[in-house]
This record gives sequence, structure tokens and C-alpha cells, in this order.
Amino acid sequence: MSGAECESEMDCSDSDCGDTGYEDYYSTQPWDNETENHIDYNPQHRDPEYAVYECLRVDEVERLLNENVEVLSTNLQITPSLAKLYLHAHDWALQDILVKYQNNASNIINDSCIKLVQTIESSFHSNFHRSNICLVCLSSLPTDRFSNLSCGHSFCKECWGTHFETQISQGISTGISCMANDCNILAPEDFVLSILTKPIMRERYQQFVFRDYVKSHPQLRFCPGPNCQIVIRSKELCAKRVICNVCKTVFCFRCGMNYHAPTDCNTIKKWLTKCADDSETANYISAHTKDCPKCHICIEKNGGCNHMQCYNCKHEFCWMCLGDWKTHGSEYYECSRYKENPNIAHESVHAQAREALKKYLHYYERFEYQQAQLEAEIENLSWKIERAETTDRGDLENQMDIAEKRRITLLKDFLEV
Repeated sequence: MSGAECESEMDCSDSDCGDTGYEDYYSTQPWDNETENHIDYNPQHRDPEYAVYECLRVDEVERLLNENVEVLSTNLQITPSLAKLYLHAHDWALQDILVKYQNNASNIINDSCIKLVQTIESSFHSNFHRSNICLVCLSSLPTDRFSNLSCGHSFCKECWGTHFETQISQGISTGISCMANDCNILAPEDFVLSILTKPIMRERYQQFVFRDYVKSHPQLRFCPGPNCQIVIRSKELCAKRVICNVCKTVFCFRCGMNYHAPTDCNTIKKWLTKCADDSETANYISAHTKDCPKCHICIEKNGGCNHMQCYNCKHEFCWMCLGDWKTHGSEYYECSRYKENPNIAHESVHAQAREALKKYLHYYERFEYQQAQLEAEIENLSWKIERAETTDRGDLENQMDIAEKRRITLLKDFLEV
């Protein structure tokens, strides 16, 4: 066999053995452009999981955000608070906002939830305002006790303060809107802070505002580590592994959950939701209960014969065929109709629910086992690394990394079934 034929056979065998799952996940290979004379041996460049990112403190993030705020505020000639609202509403896409403003300035100015120009109050509101009556508490107060947003709706400062404190206690900050009916104009940061007088509420509001700004920024992600204040910044929104340099938490930058490659973000999110919420409880209920055929309330059979009476509407029916008991016949303990028609739609639904519950429990038990084994392996190797000589630590760290990746790959198998 010639060398060319051998090389051709080897090329074909390599392509046949390729794992399409990994090729989809790691769509770009950094070494594709390497030439025969120039090979990059840097493992960071050859690792498809490698990501370029930086860990920022709170003050560094604020400085980064304020730079964009200053640019927008200068170009649009608006206050920094309004600039923050605009950037937050448009996911901090500064250049896109500037382009839209250059193409159609009125479209930016007349945003549905953010107004730059003071609008004229309605006659109903203006009459109350001139008479110094607050439309919320109906109190007659001096003019200096009133404040209004750019929409023109004016209320007393006490009512504004109560409104803001109520919203903040519910975790709302950048989404606080005007109190007037059918008015969705948002309250800028400087207006809210001018009304709030309690230091604890002002501090909480500023924390919530900062949280919302970071969450809306596509390049920023809070570290999910417990009590960690670090924010990760990455210029590419990819499902890559990032490690906090403070608490050492490893997570996926795109979704913020524990690193889960090669499983994609949507799959792991659905799985964790399935494990955490009541979706499988609903499957259990569907498998062990039936609805009353008259009022459709859920009924659980805990013994006895097939003669059922709904405690809600008192309807009497057969548990097996769900038929009316009055026309059922004399077979109280065995339903002949069920034998004659075994493919009743209701029974098919319950059988499917039982099978789904059985399948879920099968894979959930194995997922939990692999997760526990992964944590045990990391703990064991971490213990060995701490006690190893300096020359051996690099090898042990590589072993831990390989063991972690293999165990995570096993977890992926159970999620895809």
C-alpha cells in the first residue's frame, strides 16, 4: 500500500470517528489555522473551553458603567439618571442608541417609558395641582410639598415616598413607575433618591439598581458564589467556563449556573427546574388521582370499591371507567365496561404519566449519584493537592481537571435521554 493511500485511509477513519456532539458544542477549533511549521503549544490556545474574561470589583464595575453614562448624557444632553434608564432599557448598547438618535432623535426622546421633555398635565390633574390637593391621599398641602415626573403627574412627597418604599421592599428598583393610572413612565434614580429619606431604603435601592444594571449588561455576570461581590466581564457571550479569582467558584458565563459542558444551557436549566419545582409532583398526582367527570376536582382513591362519590359536587361515578354510577349496572367491585373498552382516553393519560414518572426517577437517581461522585472526587483530589509536594501538584491538578470533565460528561448522558 502506498503512503498516499495509507494517509487517505487514516484521514477517513479519523473523520468517521468524530463525535458530532462535541463538534457542535466546540464549534471553533483554535488550532485549525496552524501550519506544519508553526504549532502553538500553549494549552490555553488549544483548549476549546478557554475564555478571556476579567474579575471586577463593585467600584470597577460602577466606573465602567459610568463611562457609558457620561458618553450618552453628553451626546443626548440629558441627565445621568435618564442616561442610565436608557442604557438599561437597551441592554447598554451605547452605539446602537447613538445611531438611532442620529437617525431619528424624536423616536429616542419619545420613548414609551422614558420621557426627556416635560409633558402638559391633563386638565383633571392640573386642576388638583393648582388647588394643592394630592390625588392619592386627598390632602391639601403647600406647593413645595409636591413633586412630579416628566409625565407631569404631581403627587405629594409623602405619597411618593410610600410608593417608592413599597416597590423597593418588593425588590423593584429600575422598574418603579409613576403612580398615576395608565402611566408607565419610569422614575429616574435622582428623582427616587430625592424623595427617599431613610438611609436603609436609600442603600437598598442603590443596591437593587446596581443589580439590575449588571443583569441587563450582556458583558457582565455576577459571581454566583455565596456572599461574593465579584462581577465577571467577558466580551463574548459564550457558554464558557469562568473561575472567580476570589471565591474560586466555577460557573458558566452564559447562564450563571455551575459549569455544565458539554450539556447546553437550555437543557441543564430545564433539568434543574424539573428537579426543583413541582413538575414531577404533578406527574405523581396525575398517576395516582383522577378528576371528577362532573366538576373536574382532583380525587385520590385510598381504598374501597370502584363506587366513588365526589366530596365537592356529590356526583357518583365508577373509578375505572368514570361513567355515571346510576347507569353503571350491578357490578360494584369489578367494572365490565373497563374490560370491554381498555383504551379509554383518561386511562391512557394516567398510564403515560406513570411511565413518565418511572423514567424520571430512574435517571434522576443516576444523575444524583454521578453528582455525588463528582463532588467526592474533587474533595479527595483537593485534599491530596494540599498535602502534595510542589513538584507533584501540577500533575494532581491535571488529574482533578480530567476527572471533573469526565464526570460532567456522564451527567450529560442522563440529561439527553
